[in-house]
Amino acid sequence: MAAETSGSDLIQVVALLAAGVVAVPIFKRMGLGSILGYLAAGVVIGPFGLRIFSESGAILHVAELGVVMFLFIIGLEMQPSRLWGLRREIFGLGALQVGVCAVLLTGVGMAGGFPVSQSFVAGAGFVLTSTAIVMQLLEERGEIASPKGQRIVSILLLEDLAIVPLLALIAFLAPGGADTSLSERLTEVGIGLAAIVGLVLAGRYLLNPFFRILADARAREVMTAAALLVVLGSALAMQLSGLSMAMGAFLAGVLLSESTFRHQLEADIEPFRGILLGLFFLAVGMSLDLHVVAANWRLIAIYVVAYMVMKALGIYIVARILKTGHREALERAVFMAQGGEFAFVLYSAAASVGIIDNQANATLTAIVIISMVLTPLAIIALRYVTPRDEQSLDGVDVADGLTGSVLIIGFGRFGQIASQPLLLRGIDVSIIDNDVEMIQAAADFGFKVYYGDGTRLDILHAAGAGRARAVLICVDKADAAVRIAQLIKAEFPLLTVLARAFDRGTALQLIRAGVDYQLRETFESALVFGGSALESLGVDPEDVAETIEDVRRRDTDRFETQLAEGIRAGQRFLRGNIGTPIPTPLSTPRRPGQALNEETAGVLHKSETAD
Repeated sequence: MAAETSGSDLIQVVALLAAGVVAVPIFKRMGLGSILGYLAAGVVIGPFGLRIFSESGAILHVAELGVVMFLFIIGLEMQPSRLWGLRREIFGLGALQVGVCAVLLTGVGMAGGFPVSQSFVAGAGFVLTSTAIVMQLLEERGEIASPKGQRIVSILLLEDLAIVPLLALIAFLAPGGADTSLSERLTEVGIGLAAIVGLVLAGRYLLNPFFRILADARAREVMTAAALLVVLGSALAMQLSGLSMAMGAFLAGVLLSESTFRHQLEADIEPFRGILLGLFFLAVGMSLDLHVVAANWRLIAIYVVAYMVMKALGIYIVARILKTGHREALERAVFMAQGGEFAFVLYSAAASVGIIDNQANATLTAIVIISMVLTPLAIIALRYVTPRDEQSLDGVDVADGLTGSVLIIGFGRFGQIASQPLLLRGIDVSIIDNDVEMIQAAADFGFKVYYGDGTRLDILHAAGAGRARAVLICVDKADAAVRIAQLIKAEFPLLTVLARAFDRGTALQLIRAGVDYQLRETFESALVFGGSALESLGVDPEDVAETIEDVRRRDTDRFETQLAEGIRAGQRFLRGNIGTPIPTPLSTPRRPGQALNEETAGVLHKSETAD
């Protein structure tokens, strides 16, 4: 029997992994995103699909840890000063949006003939946006750190805080809930505040010394376990105090954001976060009760549309009242129009105290899940119905039929300086860039720059890459530089390509792409700067030149080692400031050793004889 149970568990684990591995690439290739792939896979393998899983609740409970770890990593990227800077967005924008949307959605329920208490619970649950879905979408679009992304994060944080008063209101609205004393409610609020203060104090005074002790032990697995302990312990403390687990993890991340161990913690948590977050979306898909949907499909369809439209309208109105642009307001409305995972908690609490019955709980849960499924589709639809921000090309010529001996791609600060030696020698130079404002500004300084995107092969042909003697890649985006180098070397393998590298990793990629020369944009200037520092300290200019040359030689040796062995290799060529012994001298001696007495001369003679 034990062997059969073990085999069944293994089948479920394999099914979970297979569902994600198969569905996500398919959906991403279709342009539907990874979230929808996970949700669809969950429906297929869940209790109402292939029935590989009969109970999704337990999996959903474990998978919520993915959301917890996601919020921890977001916290690591947000220093306390940045969080304090968002206080107006959190308690102003966030509170206003939650309040307006709660009123509107409660009105939707009352318009459908439901009692006020049930309408409020249903609407308030739907107000709480899915943190997992929105944060994942922002991450995929690279917009978490952008101003509009930070405003959405602020609203999500306020919604996480709102779960506490909402749960208290449910207790008040429950039959007999008015009997709960004011002192009991104040006690619950006090416990929550005490938990936050305790977590802040622990993070401020205990976490850094704790990780420093573990780092001295030099046990990598212990550091990973400690990272998990901090995340899960913070989440548990918040949960026991009546707050959300995600809020605890986020606060722990913020408190560690300025720690010297921040990057180590992020690297340790990242693999768990990715797997558990995918598992969370799978579990949400499994939780969709298709029997309830089939039995109440008209009611569910009406309320999914009504709730999403009304919530989106409320979000848009609040954004416009606070003077947000139309496009950003519309995007925020579509991004946050769905219900979220906290609605499951709120509906379960309401069912347990008798405000709604189990049938209503299942129906409301289905409404939330379907809204989560529809969100990626709504974002795709938004992309097609809203016009793209197109730059005006008035007064700007598009690259076509250029014949310069040298083609410069990218004309920012780097490209402008790099062009000067060529132009002073009278070399015919063609220049392209895709920033219209820069092109127009360059014209005022006597430069003819054509509009063109160097990552497109047709533009490279039109810009004369096939006729040029050399191409200079001077763009300021690392991925674009690598892409351009790969395109040129694939299409024009004999063409000389020189590229600007953003950093060491980009330089390695450019070498592998086949460029003939690459230069890290700050390397030579940093050497000149360091040399000037030595001269200001009174070091002889000849010695400074020799030292700088030695640094350049060591960097070249390190780069070649990294090219062969990976980015982590070659550290022996660096000189640190910790005082650890270095097995090789910092620089090659400029003159052979000389004996100052007969005894030393004898030792040197024996050494030379042995060699």
